[in-house]
Amino acid sequence: MTISNTASRAAELRDTLNRANYDYYVLSQPTLSDAEFDTLSRELQDLEHQQPELKTPDSPTLRVGAPPSQQFEPVQHPVPMLSLSNVTSEETFNAWYQRALDYLEIDSADLTLELKIDGLAVAVTYVDGILIQAATRGDGTQGENITDNIRTINSVPLALDGDDVPGTIELRGEVFYPISAFDRLNEEREAASLPVYVNPRNSASGSLRQLDSTETAKRPLDMFFYSIGYAENGQIPNSQYETLQSLKQWGCKTNDWSRRVTTVEEAMTAIQNVAEIRPTLDFGIDGVVIKIDDITLQDRLGAVGRDPRWATAYKFPAEQAVTKLLEIRTNVGRTGAINPYAVLEPVVVGGVTVSQATLHNEEDINRKDIRAGDHVIVQRAGDVIPQVVGPASDNQRPDDSQPYRIEPNCPACGEPVIRDEDQADIRCINSTCPAQFERLLEHFASRGAMDIEGLGEKLAKELARQNLVSNIADIYTLNERMDDLLAMERMGEKRAQNLVDAIEQSKSQSLPRLIFGLGISGIGSEIAETLSREFRNLPNLLEADAEKLTAIEGIGPILANSIREWTLHEPNIALVQRLKDLGVDPQDDTPEAAADHPVKGLTFVITGKLDTFSRTEAANAVKSLGAKAVGSVSKNTDYLVAGADAGSKLERAVRLNVPVLNEDQFKDILDGKLPDPDAETPAMLV
Repeated sequence: MTISNTASRAAELRDTLNRANYDYYVLSQPTLSDAEFDTLSRELQDLEHQQPELKTPDSPTLRVGAPPSQQFEPVQHPVPMLSLSNVTSEETFNAWYQRALDYLEIDSADLTLELKIDGLAVAVTYVDGILIQAATRGDGTQGENITDNIRTINSVPLALDGDDVPGTIELRGEVFYPISAFDRLNEEREAASLPVYVNPRNSASGSLRQLDSTETAKRPLDMFFYSIGYAENGQIPNSQYETLQSLKQWGCKTNDWSRRVTTVEEAMTAIQNVAEIRPTLDFGIDGVVIKIDDITLQDRLGAVGRDPRWATAYKFPAEQAVTKLLEIRTNVGRTGAINPYAVLEPVVVGGVTVSQATLHNEEDINRKDIRAGDHVIVQRAGDVIPQVVGPASDNQRPDDSQPYRIEPNCPACGEPVIRDEDQADIRCINSTCPAQFERLLEHFASRGAMDIEGLGEKLAKELARQNLVSNIADIYTLNERMDDLLAMERMGEKRAQNLVDAIEQSKSQSLPRLIFGLGISGIGSEIAETLSREFRNLPNLLEADAEKLTAIEGIGPILANSIREWTLHEPNIALVQRLKDLGVDPQDDTPEAAADHPVKGLTFVITGKLDTFSRTEAANAVKSLGAKAVGSVSKNTDYLVAGADAGSKLERAVRLNVPVLNEDQFKDILDGKLPDPDAETPAMLV
C-alpha cells in the first residue's frame, strides 16, 4: 500500500470508528458488531504503529488511554463554573422565578428543565472542532487537567461535527458511572472477597482522577453535555434549549428528557414526572435544573456570589432511615472551627451504609433537640452528605439525658474556644493547635497560598505527627534538619532537597498569598489582596483595630471581628514575628497613588489576546489599583478589555452596552486617564 493509500485508509477507518462510537454510545443504535469494530480498530492501530505521523487528535485509538502522568496540571477556567442555589417546593420555586422576573422587569420568561445528574462536572474545550483539553470543575475558577482520561469515555466526541461549530468552544457536562455497571462491579468485587465501592458518584470521581488513563479506560464512564461555557470565532445559540439541540447535532450526548416550559405550573408537572421515573433511570439524579431559557436574559441576570440568578436546582427530598445516635464527638477544622458530628449505629441510607453524620453546630443540635442515646432520623443531604434530621417520632430517652454542650476548651490543645453568638460558630484561634495545624499547613503550602511544591496533604500530616514542625514558621527551619527529613519514610535525598528548595523559594511570595495562607477565618484570596493593599505588611495588619478594618470596602463587622480575634492572640503575634525573623516578611509594593486611582472599585473583564499583557497580568494590574477582575460579562461590568479574537464576551458586552477598551485605552486607564466616552472602541466596530 502506498503512503497516500495508507493515509486515506487511516482516515476512512477513523471516520467509520468514530461514527460507530457515536451510533452506539450516543444514539444507542449500533451499526457495527463488536467483532467488526474490533477488527477495524486493530487495523487502525497497526497503521498508526507503522506510521506514527498518521495518528491524529481525533483518532479513536486514543480511547485506550495514555502513559501515566505524574500529576494533574491546574487549569484556569476562562469563565467560572458556578454552583446552583436550591429550591425544594413550588412556593420556593415560584419565589425564585418571581425574583428573576422582577430583576429583569418583565412579566414572564420561558424555562428549560434538565435532569440534575449526580456526577462530576467537567469542561471540555474544542479548537477547530478537535478536543484539546478537559478539566474538572475544581473550586469553580481552577480545576485539574484530565484530558487523557476524558478521551477514554466513548460518549465524548474527539471531534465535533458540523459547519457551525465555533473555532474555540468550551462545552460543559456531567460524567457519571451508570448504576447497572456499578452494581455489576460491586457484585464482581464481592465475589472476589474485595471491598465494595460506596456509590456510583464516588466511583466516577475516582475513575476520572486516575493518573494512569489506561485504568480510566477500563471503567464504563458516560457523560451528558448540557451547556456552553464560552465560545470564540463563531456564533452560539440564543437559548438554552437551542443549545441542547446544537450540542446533539455536533455529536454530543445530551439527556433526552430535557424540555422547555412557559409556566411554573408546567414545570412542576414535569418535575413530578421525574420523581416518578427516577427509580427506573440508569444514572443517579438528585433533582431538576431550572434555567431561564433566553441567553440574553441570562446575561442580564448575571450571578450573585457563586450562584447564577438565572438558574436553580429543584432538589428532591433526601432518603431517610432511623438509627441510634451512639455519641456526639467533635473535630477541629483548618480555621479552628469546632465541628460536632454524630457517631451512629451503622444504617443503610439510599444504598450506602452510614455510621457518621454531620451535626452542623451546637445551636442546631439543641434546636433539633438531639442527644446521645436518641433514636434519630438520618438522611443523605443532596443524596451525598449524611446528616441527622432530628429525633425519631417514637424516640424514648432516659430521664437523666442532658442537652448537648461543646466544652469551653479546644479538645485538641486545651486553649479556650471563642463563641460567636451572631454566627453560632465556636472556634479555637490557637495557630499552634495540633488538630487544625495539619490542615493549616497543607493550606499554607497550597497553590493559592505560598505554593510550596511537594508539601501536600500526606507530607503535611507526616511533618506534624512526627513533630518536625509544630507551627507554620517551623517549615522554614527544615533546612537545618535534613537528617530528620531523610529519616522519614519515602524521603530520599533528592526529594528532601527539592522540598527545602521549594520552601526557600516561597519566601519571595507576595503578601496577599501569605495573608491567605495564614488561614484566618473568613479571609479568601480577594480579601487577602484588599488587606495587603491597605496595610502593606503583616505587622501593620496586627495593629489594625476593628474600626479601621470595617472602614475597608468588603469587610463587615463579622469579618473584622474574626481578623481582630486572630491578630490579638499572642501565639499568632509570635508567629508573625518569627516568620519575619526567618525572612518571610513580604511588603505590598502597590503604588500609594492606587488608593485614589479612578478605577478603584470598578469591575473589569479581560478577554482576547493582548500584545503586551497576558490576561493574568492584565487582571493583576487592575487589581493592584483597587479594581476587580472577573471572568464573565454582566450588566455590572464597568469595562471589557478586548484583545484579538475576543469572541463571545465582546458580543455580550455590546449587547449589554458595557464600555469596551482596546489595549491602548487600557494602558491609558492604568495610568489614570479615563477613556473619552466619544472615542471609537472595538464595540463600535462589531
